[in-house]
Amino acid sequence: MNAKHISAPVIDPDDIGYNNTTNPALDSMIPARLSRRGMLRMGVGTAGSALLGSVALAGCGGGGDGGGGSVSTPGGTDTINSPLPTLGFNAVAKSLADVVVVPAGYTASVLYRLGDPLAADVPAFRNDGTDAANTYDRRAGDHHDGMTFFGMNAAGTRDDKGANRGLLVMNHEAITPTYLHPRGQTIVGTGNAQTRTVAEEVLREFYLHGVSVVEVAQGATGAWAYDRSSRFNRRVHTLTPMILSGPAAGNAALVTQYSTDGRRTRGTVNNCANGTTPWGTYLTCEENWAGYFRRIAATDDPKRTAKERTAFARYGVAGTGRELWATVTPDTADRIYGRWVAEVSGASAAADFRNAANTYGWVVEIDPFTPDSIPRKRTALGRLGHEGACLGPVVAGQPLVWYMGDDSRNEYLYKFVSTRNWDAADTNGGLAAGDKYMDDGRLYVARFNADGSGTWLELKLGVNGITGTNATYAFADAADVLINARLAADVAGATKMDRPEWTAVNPRNGDMYLTLTNTNAASRPITATDAANPRFYNDPKGTAATAQTGNPNGHVIRLADTGRNPAATSFRWDVYLFGARSTASSNVNLSNLTADNDFSSPDGMWFSQAVPGLLWLETDDGAYTDVTNCMLLAAVPGQVGDGGARTVVNTSGTTTREQQTLVGAAPGTTLRRFLVGPKECEITGIAESGDGRAIFINVQHPGEDTRPDYANPASFGSHWPDGGASRPRSATVVITKNDGGRIGV
Repeated sequence: MNAKHISAPVIDPDDIGYNNTTNPALDSMIPARLSRRGMLRMGVGTAGSALLGSVALAGCGGGGDGGGGSVSTPGGTDTINSPLPTLGFNAVAKSLADVVVVPAGYTASVLYRLGDPLAADVPAFRNDGTDAANTYDRRAGDHHDGMTFFGMNAAGTRDDKGANRGLLVMNHEAITPTYLHPRGQTIVGTGNAQTRTVAEEVLREFYLHGVSVVEVAQGATGAWAYDRSSRFNRRVHTLTPMILSGPAAGNAALVTQYSTDGRRTRGTVNNCANGTTPWGTYLTCEENWAGYFRRIAATDDPKRTAKERTAFARYGVAGTGRELWATVTPDTADRIYGRWVAEVSGASAAADFRNAANTYGWVVEIDPFTPDSIPRKRTALGRLGHEGACLGPVVAGQPLVWYMGDDSRNEYLYKFVSTRNWDAADTNGGLAAGDKYMDDGRLYVARFNADGSGTWLELKLGVNGITGTNATYAFADAADVLINARLAADVAGATKMDRPEWTAVNPRNGDMYLTLTNTNAASRPITATDAANPRFYNDPKGTAATAQTGNPNGHVIRLADTGRNPAATSFRWDVYLFGARSTASSNVNLSNLTADNDFSSPDGMWFSQAVPGLLWLETDDGAYTDVTNCMLLAAVPGQVGDGGARTVVNTSGTTTREQQTLVGAAPGTTLRRFLVGPKECEITGIAESGDGRAIFINVQHPGEDTRPDYANPASFGSHWPDGGASRPRSATVVITKNDGGRIGV
């Protein structure tokens, strides 16, 4: 058969939901983010702003989260009542240009790009699809995403206040095959019979997923660069050995041919947002992992138990596999391709990879300062589509807490509370400290009430309906609850939320923020609005044919645990911020946004540690791309309850519906657009140097939406960051202030 070359991206798995329960939709969330793959149109830059374009990287003259930075500890009442920081830059205008725009007085420089070598013996990247696949385990991966800066001192050891040298650790969420191979992916056949015929292409893709650890430093001239020869440089990818740690380790459901005792697995994939620990390790989170596995339900279901079929349906483990990795033949002796077949083929689980999908969907801990350490998948934090794992307030003598979104339509917000109380003596404990605090604890899921209150429901065998006699899914033991945490959350009665993405904790007061990217009318019609999903409207996008109905611009919700104790089982909530066009009606633009701060589809989010109270907000948009590329905004929010009740009047055709909600104080000048990215990108991932005088952001998949004519390189949708007729590359950008001051203030 003739091979075909795939040059267009597949449907974004983030847009597919697998929650068919009748649990109510979150009182203030929205059920369905639009595709991140929206096309952007070319435009012009903003006069008076710095443009990080295809070639020149210069600024003009003139006037955690999901996880970066060092550990934050709220400072109590004095900190809450102390003066808030003030934004100290002029807002940049919206842009459709193929550049990165930053305010006047700032400089943005490309630091680390797809394919950049991480070892002295790796040749420079050709960026034409011909680089040898066996070099990609020592190159920067694709789709740069969540990241953390770990400061270092002159001796090369960890220093959270490190300002000029550190380890930048970042996720590589996915790939854009269009740019990776000479002519896209080589695929033969149709439907379930499609196969990948070039093993070199698939090996390249294996290595381009995962995590980078790369040493970076600021030179005498003030310019930042990465150290190609650092002993810390490391890639963690889909073939890296991993330890399964915590209560589920060794369970029969984790047994595979690779690990017949169910205590190990290979690799990590679809790493989106991230997190940190007080002992200086990095947490990478496996998000849309389910789609990589091949499981043809029609032939595999008859070989499965009813419980297995229920679990597969709840997590979406079915289909040919989004990149068709399992189809390469012949396989290798250690089955690097066949391990993606999650089907019954052998005499037992130890003879095949029927359980391989159960070894994914975890929070993975990596020690960046110990390059030969083996990453650990922390099963106590539950198996989800983890967007991130944001560390809450760190207080000696109290438990540690991580907040986690499950990024898919109608999923939930979770938190994990350690059993052990924090002991500062474990500050440099490495992965052993992770064994102590992350392998034993309580997993909760959130239920939001219409009156602004909420409850954390524990996911534990024997409570909240999670029993061995449950009609939907009979839980066998504690490990079963964690492996099937989504099913446990369904049973407990968690509140459905639309695309719960990044979480971030305000170091001033401990309030937790959660981004909810957007929804559409099919997911939540006007009759389904509620206090936490208050809007239904029509938002234009270019033409009437591309207008989007529902709540396409998204919002940010926040909560305060009772007594500002992160281990509490109740909380208060409100909606901090609604995305909208500044020109929209007051029933849509509920936060009174202006041309200087209007935005759509909030996604990445992180609080500065050097400037307590400064929030960075990133967008991944498909609804406002007729007007602007994706962006980064700076904000100085207040706290839960600083606004009040609001009545929203929604209209659809002849139907009118009033909806009560709770809205935070309008941001006014405390929200401002700081950066706009190049064409067809997502702005994601953010970290800062220990002194807050440099921030790092990621530009993911620029130019992703176009179908290039490979005979005409100029046909690529973007040529950022290299310019000319080059293929685009995901890249990390470092931003500094020309006067050497802290960023944003």
